[in-house]
Amino acid sequence: MAAARSRKRRLAELTVDEFLASGFDSESESEPEGAAGAEARAARGASRSPDGPDGSSSVRSPSSSRRKGRASEHKDQLSRLKDKDPEFYKFLQENDQSLLNFSDSDSSEDEEEQLHALPDMLEEASEEEGEEDEDGASRGLKGKKRGSTPVTLAMVERWKQAAQHLTPRLFHEVVQAFRAAVTITQGDQEGAEASKFQVTDSAVFNALVTFCIRDLFGCLQKLLFGKTPKDSSRLLQPSSSPLWGKLRLDVKAYLSSVIQLVACVAEATVAAAVLQHIGSSVPYFLTFPKQCRMLLKRMVVLWSTGEETLRVLAFLVLVRVCRHQKDTFLSPVLKQMYITYVKNCKFTSPSTLPLIGFMQRTLTELLALDTSVAYQHAFLYIRQLAIHLRNAMTTRRKETHQSVYNWQFVHCLQLWCRVLSTICPNDTLQPLVYPLAQVILGCIKLVPTARFYPLRMHCVRALTLLSEGTGTFIPVLPFILEVFQQVDFNKKPGRMSSKPINFAVILKLSKVNLQEKAYRDGLVEQLYDLTLEYLHSQAHSIAFPELALPAVLQLKSFLRECKVANYCRQVRQLLEKVQENASHICSLRQRASFGVTNRQAVDDWEKRTREEGTPLTKYYSQWRKLRDREIQLEISGKERLEDLDFPEIKRRKLGDRKDEDRVEFKDLFELDSEEDAADFSERGAPRSSGAQQRVEEKDKDEDDEDEDDGSSSGQEEVSNSEDGGPDADAELAPRELWRLLAQGPEDELQDLQLSEED
Repeated sequence: MAAARSRKRRLAELTVDEFLASGFDSESESEPEGAAGAEARAARGASRSPDGPDGSSSVRSPSSSRRKGRASEHKDQLSRLKDKDPEFYKFLQENDQSLLNFSDSDSSEDEEEQLHALPDMLEEASEEEGEEDEDGASRGLKGKKRGSTPVTLAMVERWKQAAQHLTPRLFHEVVQAFRAAVTITQGDQEGAEASKFQVTDSAVFNALVTFCIRDLFGCLQKLLFGKTPKDSSRLLQPSSSPLWGKLRLDVKAYLSSVIQLVACVAEATVAAAVLQHIGSSVPYFLTFPKQCRMLLKRMVVLWSTGEETLRVLAFLVLVRVCRHQKDTFLSPVLKQMYITYVKNCKFTSPSTLPLIGFMQRTLTELLALDTSVAYQHAFLYIRQLAIHLRNAMTTRRKETHQSVYNWQFVHCLQLWCRVLSTICPNDTLQPLVYPLAQVILGCIKLVPTARFYPLRMHCVRALTLLSEGTGTFIPVLPFILEVFQQVDFNKKPGRMSSKPINFAVILKLSKVNLQEKAYRDGLVEQLYDLTLEYLHSQAHSIAFPELALPAVLQLKSFLRECKVANYCRQVRQLLEKVQENASHICSLRQRASFGVTNRQAVDDWEKRTREEGTPLTKYYSQWRKLRDREIQLEISGKERLEDLDFPEIKRRKLGDRKDEDRVEFKDLFELDSEEDAADFSERGAPRSSGAQQRVEEKDKDEDDEDEDDGSSSGQEEVSNSEDGGPDADAELAPRELWRLLAQGPEDELQDLQLSEED
């Protein structure tokens, strides 16, 4: 034992490296150590036993003997392994020596503690104890329910009065009540039962939510900072207040509840009030990144799918958050907004066009906050569009063409044209102008047929916007003038259409549309608009006469060949305005004293010409106002004929008409004599065909006699009756009056004349 203690002391003095470097793998040393360890454990077991070292109860337990047997069995398996597979045994000796030096004493106390030992005696639970446990659990739940205090209107009024001098404790109570109210809107019954307060009345709910949204955070601002800062534009950090540590958790819980409330509210006015409250609470959201990310996700959803007012308020929240923390939130918000924009512009109609335009403008405003981040997103998504176009051009299949010729692709092109034209001139985004223009030109050339003329019009408008905004020359006119050559406008239409074609909401025309007259009317109108828009963007250019020369020649050729007066009238008007602007530019540049190579002087001259205005610019401004009004009417779903004051025909029920006629003609058929009444009753009664023929012949003879003698007097009588004279009814005979009523006024055929605006 003394030798074992000295060995333990020597081992305790060794370091880890010395211990590993010692003869740990020798069997001669491990055996006495194992024996000594076994003796020591046996001595400890004997001392722990209640009967003493010499008692009969110092027998090994079954579990320890079982572990001892497993250890020795494993050691025998390792020894047999040396004879059966010497190569594997040698491998173990070289790589895992500790596995071979296994002894019966190698067992940790932790492993022994993890083993479950069955008790000697099992106790049986009585039914009375089970009933007591169930009663205790039910009492506990009832106690929780009893702990939820119902919120009343008196409590809310008391909180309002006390909020003038807000304390952390009062703020905690109000937040708990607000959380309970929001929990009810989500239908979380368990959460409502576990909360401190309980809101069951709708009036209490409205009063509590109104108090929190309108007044609570103003009082909290006074509690944190004392006085309202003079500079309202400066963002105050709530964490800078000394009381922030006491209020932090309650503010965090309140902000989470506000986000949940926005998701649950269905009424637009209530949601607008909550969003305005969130906009004023942005500094508090910025303090908690997790709550801020949850808020941004909800705002993006409202920005893309909400009502018009909610869209604007949600965007204001997004702008304020991204402006104060660009590095953290701007890039993920832009990505989420772009993906949402693509999802929501899959279908286009007159009602969705304003919403798509709103998303384009607001997304452009966010991208303008940081041009470096905008370049990264623009480069990535323009490249993605180019890859789709390349696949469509190489494979030439219908599926790949549909991946390009769809509303999502077209609206994405329009978005990036708007972004580059708005932010430019900018050195960071200028390199993206050329690849974007090439993608749009490739989209036009992919399937250049007449059925896809509407898509060509959308692409031409995007190129015009890009060229005008960035100051880059893009050859757009050839794609407009090409249509004049491809379409035969003199050909008679195959069918007539009921209403005009709205090119703003279609990408592809059907074969039936190509045969309609409305297709050619709309196409001439679109060509007029596109030519005027592009030439207006270049109207101040010093090279406008040369730039407009192909258009002038093509328009003159069209006027010589076209035989339709309406088409020629529009094109002739456009040609006159273009020629007038070209002559104006020629007269101005003849007085210029600088050369063509002086780029700075040319830019100054064009800038001055733009400020002064040109004939084409003045005409375009007037035309734009009228055109915008027409577009608004089309977007609102109104037809052009609704502006004309045509009479409206209202059909009444048969019974109503009989009653009204009886009242209206009551005095008209009051007869003077009984003979007239009898004669009128004979006429009104049904007769045979022969009798009716005789009456008609008799009336005809009387009409012939009256024609020679009293035609003038008959006309006077009729005119007097129409003028409402006092003796009109008395002068007319009943038979003659009946004939006039049956005959009625003569039908007149008049030509329907429409003005040019219609």
